[in-house]
Amino acid sequence: MYLSNHRVVSLAWSGCLQTPLIPAPEMPFVCLTDFQAQARERLSKTTWDYIEGGAGEGFTKEDNIAAFKKIRLRPRYLKDVSEVDTRTIIQGEKISAPICISPTGFHCLAWPDGEMSTARAAQAADICYITSTYASCTLEDIVATAPRGLRWFQLYVQRDRQLNKQLIQRVESLGFKALVITVDVPITGNRRHDIRNQVDLKTNLLLKDLRSPKESSGPCLQMSSIDPSNCWDDLSWLQSITQLPIILKGILTKEDAELAVKHNVQGIIVSNHGGRQLDEVLASIDALTEVVAAVKGKIEVYLDGGIRTGNDVLKSLALGAKCVFLGRPILWGLACKGERGVEEVLNILKNEFHTSMTLTGCRSVAEINRDLIQFSRL
Repeated sequence: MYLSNHRVVSLAWSGCLQTPLIPAPEMPFVCLTDFQAQARERLSKTTWDYIEGGAGEGFTKEDNIAAFKKIRLRPRYLKDVSEVDTRTIIQGEKISAPICISPTGFHCLAWPDGEMSTARAAQAADICYITSTYASCTLEDIVATAPRGLRWFQLYVQRDRQLNKQLIQRVESLGFKALVITVDVPITGNRRHDIRNQVDLKTNLLLKDLRSPKESSGPCLQMSSIDPSNCWDDLSWLQSITQLPIILKGILTKEDAELAVKHNVQGIIVSNHGGRQLDEVLASIDALTEVVAAVKGKIEVYLDGGIRTGNDVLKSLALGAKCVFLGRPILWGLACKGERGVEEVLNILKNEFHTSMTLTGCRSVAEINRDLIQFSRL
């Protein structure tokens, strides 16, 4: 319909003529916290609180991130950084960067394909993915969807020893390359958000049956079945039933690090469970130095908790970590875009780490050392 110029102007002034709304282009995700903001909008409050919540007042959860900001970088210049190599080796296996995926449960809360999407993204990124005891997809499905991926299995030691043995034998047969024993959950921490939201993991969240599909009977997993009596002496039994390297996740002190070496484990993940267990413990990065010093290079040490930037990765390696593991950021990526979101989270962090290495004069992971950092006096 034709309108004279005068008519158009009069309609515009009267507010009757509206310029058609053009959808704004989707803003790219440029850092990990972009995924955090979007994931919060997409997930229900109960699910968000479960993923994001910490124990107690949440002090340790926040300190995990804040502690990295107390560390300053000491870059070295006039070095040939035309080629920078982020690759490294953990437990004898090559990975594209020292950035891997921590065990977190119930990925189907964030995305329908759950751990299958996570496993595919890890395989594409050529890094290690630690599958949780409380994965919401079967181990067989996770392996089938990403058969070439490097996988470790995280075990909460159960009261039923036969179930532990069945699980360990099963993950060995499925090609998992290491057994990660979580040591900091004799009981579940005081997670106030979950209590307020009346989250009951025994009934409200679907736990898969961890028996092999070939087994028609036998014990089933229950959230309440973690063994609080599990202790150092039990490690010898676990070592007697598996050839897999054993990694202890949740070590925060030199005393426990020394005991880990004494008990012939192959690695330690310095971790406070993302601040979800005991509040007011050391931030992971603050505990790392004494653990590294205690093991004296005899076993590999890794870190999880608070990693949000490439600088955080660099600082962790400078303080002696062989590799870092990501927890919540993986779930943010999953909630936003599924497999593609996890890939983007990993690629952003890998690219940031590459930039951090280049700008501090590190041409390989082997060149990252303690001289690169100093602790702020603030």
